[in-house]
Amino acid sequence: MGVHPEGTSDNESAGGTGELTDDRFVGDADLARWKTPAGRWLASRAQRVSARLGPYGVLILILAAGAVVASLLAFTTGLVYEAVTEADGVAALDHPVLEAAMTLRSPALDAAATAYTDLGGGIGMPILAVIATAVLVLRRRSWTPAILIVTAAAGSLLMTVAGKQLIGRARPPLSDAVPPYEYSPSFPSGHSLNSFVIAGIVAYLIILRCRSRRARAWTVTGAALFALTIGLSRVFLGHHWLTDVLAAWTLGAAWLVLVITAHRLYLTARKTEKQGHSLGGTAGG
Repeated sequence: MGVHPEGTSDNESAGGTGELTDDRFVGDADLARWKTPAGRWLASRAQRVSARLGPYGVLILILAAGAVVASLLAFTTGLVYEAVTEADGVAALDHPVLEAAMTLRSPALDAAATAYTDLGGGIGMPILAVIATAVLVLRRRSWTPAILIVTAAAGSLLMTVAGKQLIGRARPPLSDAVPPYEYSPSFPSGHSLNSFVIAGIVAYLIILRCRSRRARAWTVTGAALFALTIGLSRVFLGHHWLTDVLAAWTLGAAWLVLVITAHRLYLTARKTEKQGHSLGGTAGG
């Protein structure tokens, strides 16, 4: 039976205890260490909850609270969006950007963009998410990736639905769009939001196991390019305005921060639990 750098066995590394060895550090950064007063306050509360519900209880509870925050984020973004469009601010870019995109179209490019944008749609994105989840769960022998990916996806879907119902913005005219046409409200772009969140959380989980800076950089670059190009494809095809995509990226980034923070608090609870077991074993000996 093998032994890992911090003295954990292969069996221990398969579950939550092993996550402290494999997922706790990104380079020299300790994800279970909180440097700010707000972070330390959150960590102390998570440790109290963990004492009653366990580390997974902390993760699930915080993610559930995050889903409520996600709804508020969508509502707040909608209010900001309305204020900006009334002032003809960022939204002034919408028509010029769409007109520029229309000049670049061709039958071949339109077909390629349509096939590619479907990867971020209601069929392509769930398939990619399920594949990524299965691979990560099986390789790590832990349910943590499944919890994070499913919750991240659910939160992004919740924000998409809430934003569309709140704003009810019309999409660009069908005469300016490439078929097949879409008829649901335009704000925010669901393709852009969901691809950003799923690519982001999968990249985060991969980065946790990358031992070189170059590998981490390539992972971030790949995820960013995927989210960026899916979003731009929506504008190119005339299925969304530019501000729909910009808002989706903003919401996605905020939601990712919440999900990653929840995972860090989970790791902190795991660290405290392990230290408690170590002290108990020493006292018992």
